[in-house]
Order: sequence, then structure tokens, then C-alpha cells
Amino acid sequence: MQSRFTRRQLLRLLTAAGLGTPFATRLVSDEADANAPRATKPENIVVPNTARDRYPARFIDGRVIQPERPLSVMHETDVLVVGGGPAGFAAAVAASRAGAKTALVERYGYLGGLWTGGLVLLVYPTHATEKGVLTKVLRGVGDELLGRIARYPDGATRYADNQPDPTTDPEITKLVMDEMIQEAGVKMFFHCWVADVILEGNAVRGVVIESKAGRQAMLAKVVVDASGDGDVFAAAGAEHEQRLHAVGLVHRLGNADRADLVKLRAAGFKNLGETEPLPSVKWVNLRGPSTDGLDIAELSRLEVEHRRSIWKRLEQLRKTSGGEPLFLLQTAPQIGVRITRLLAGMRKMTDPEARSTEPHPDAIAIGGTYGSGRDKPGFAVPYGAMVPKRLDQLIAAGRCLDVDTAMVEDMRLIATCLLTGHAAGAAAALAVKDRCCPRDLDVPKLQALLRNQGAYLR
Repeated sequence: MQSRFTRRQLLRLLTAAGLGTPFATRLVSDEADANAPRATKPENIVVPNTARDRYPARFIDGRVIQPERPLSVMHETDVLVVGGGPAGFAAAVAASRAGAKTALVERYGYLGGLWTGGLVLLVYPTHATEKGVLTKVLRGVGDELLGRIARYPDGATRYADNQPDPTTDPEITKLVMDEMIQEAGVKMFFHCWVADVILEGNAVRGVVIESKAGRQAMLAKVVVDASGDGDVFAAAGAEHEQRLHAVGLVHRLGNADRADLVKLRAAGFKNLGETEPLPSVKWVNLRGPSTDGLDIAELSRLEVEHRRSIWKRLEQLRKTSGGEPLFLLQTAPQIGVRITRLLAGMRKMTDPEARSTEPHPDAIAIGGTYGSGRDKPGFAVPYGAMVPKRLDQLIAAGRCLDVDTAMVEDMRLIATCLLTGHAAGAAAALAVKDRCCPRDLDVPKLQALLRNQGAYLR
């Protein structure tokens, strides 16, 4: 009978033969990846340099001067969504499903924004009390996403029981978002950052992106600014305001199910963190100080300080009876910026009006309620809060809409961002189809499209 080596035996044999663990591990890895797509080009070869025009900034008379430069157009589309967080994801899927050729750009290598990269894993508020009945208001693209996540073992809490506000696993969430983007036919561009906009008169015609390949242009008929920070409308000169807010950093603790909570509570630790689908893991929020979320020096300082404070807390937990098994599983790749820029739109969304029981003929989403307000109806988001006062061919989505102070906290939450993103993407596709400016869009026609895509509008 022909003998076979196990992978462990092969690893030991190759290492003993002097070939080294890295070589042996590579072979085992190749075997494990036998069904994975293979590279079409050989590895570790010299690639000829590609000629590249250079227009470096120059130091002239004490000032740094950036000269004009022509940019290559790397992509052209109907709808361009900037930002792949919850709002941008929903916008891209909705726009593409509505028939628009759609592209999405994201600065990181994954979708989900602060939901996945920031480890803010709680999706809320998904429900509100409508006509005395607890009702799911997060429907359409966002609810489809949650349903697909929940199909995976340990993918989501509470969703299968139709309870409000599930928590999702970040890696499964990234995977399902990738799948839905690809199925919708959206062209995805990771690892690029919007550096500027392309204007023609008062209309946004695209964006300038920065990446390892240098500066390039992307053209679009309508741009959706789902950057979270209003990067596109700010660069285009749209009227807006900037606010300070708490900036924190989320982390995850491992072995949470092995810790003795009774002993830890007796020592003054109220809890280990928030529930995740995995019983052994807790995610821990950190509010942080109120500061400027656009100041990179301040963000850099906070990254270091927050990591240090997280580690100190872990050390305290492990030195406390009952906390010995705990370990730091992960700190978030993205720092938790909550609010920066808010658009000045065609219509400001105010708390009294949004929460009133009067009809809302221009509503494009119904936001959920939470906490002590759970027994109240949801709030109506007006279409005009997404559209700049004077800038054309751009729609905002997510936390940067035109809202008053009382509505800021509700609008920045993940479930609400999924809702406004869905509406923005549908609106952008409809504007392309009807060859009109977003400000001139037929709102009842948009509402009909949203309902057809599963949205809840009462």
C-alpha cells in the first residue's frame, strides 16, 4: 500500500531536511489553496517601469505651488458612490439594481466603514413603534444584507428571532457586502482616496482619486457622497458646517466566556463589553474626547492614546480575580469619528418636524427609535436634506445630511445610514434615467422606486 504523509509529517520532514519552516509552510499553504484562483503571471520578477508624467509641487517664494496637470480618466460611469460604509454600500446596490451603471470607491480594502473596520457591530435602530405596533423600519437593501449575514452560523444575534437591533460578525459582514456588490454588478475600487472634485460650472462631473498609481480621474453623471465626512461636497465648495464630536476606538476582548463576571463585578468592573455572535468575544466601545475629526495630527495622537488606555484596562482586568483568561483580540483598524461636516441642503431636517405625526410627502426613509423612545413612531427623512442648496449632480448619504442638533445622534447610526444610502442610490439612478438634476427629481417617483425595492415609507 502506498503511504501518504500528513501535512504535519511533511512539515517536520522538510524542516529536518534543512529546507526550513517557511518553505514547508509555503508548500502546505499551496496545497490548502489548490482550488483558489492562480496568478496568471510568475512571481518575483522585475516589471519594467511605466513612464509617468510628473508635475511635482515646487517651493517658490516661500510658498508650495502645485502646478496644473492633465489627469487620465481611469473610469466613467452613470453613478459614482464615494465611500463604502453602510450608506455607500446601500447606495451602490440600490443604484445598480435600478439600472444605472455604478461604481464605488473606498479608501480601505473592505466595505462596511465603522460598522466593520471600526468594530461598531451593533446595527440600530432597526425598529420603531408604528401605530402602536413594534415595526421593522429597516427594510430593502439593509434588511436583505442582515438576513444574508444571519444565514451564517454565528453571523448575527437576534435577527433570526425577529428582534430589534442585531449585532453582526465583522468578517461575515464584509464577505456578504462583497457578494451583494458583485451580484449587483457594481464596479468596485478599493485603496483609493478622493483628493478633489471635477466641476463643470456648478455641476459635479466626477472626482479626482489618489492611490499608489498616482492621481487619476473618475467621471460620472451623478455622484453620491457617502464619505461620512462630506469630502466631496466640501471639496466642491458646497455650503456646510463642521462640528466637533467624540472620537473613540473600539476593541474586542477574547475569552470573555471564561472570565468570572461575578468576581469582576465585585471588583468594580460592571461588564466586559457588548454582545457579539461569538460567545467568547465582546466588543468594547470607547467614547473618547470631543475633538476635530478632520485634524490628522489630533487623530494620530488619539490612536496612540486610545491603544495605550485599552491595554492598561486589559492589564487591570487580568490582574483582577476572575479576569485572568482575558486577552486583547483586536483594536479597530479605523478610529471612531462620529461627526464632522454636515451639508447645508435644500431642506433642513428638524427633530420636531421629522418626529411629528403629520404627513411627510417628501419622506424617502423612516428612521427607527431606540432606548426610552422605542415606543414612539419613527422619524421621516426628507429628500431635500440630501441635496446641496446650489451644487448640482451630487447627493449626500449617511451621517453628513442637513439635520439640526437634536437629530445628529440618530442620523449617524448604522441602520439609519443604510436607509439614507438606499434612498440616495435610488435617487441617483433615477436622476440619470430621467436626465435631470437631483434637485429636480420627481419625489413621488423616487418613493415608488424605493417601495419597489422593499423600503418602508408608511
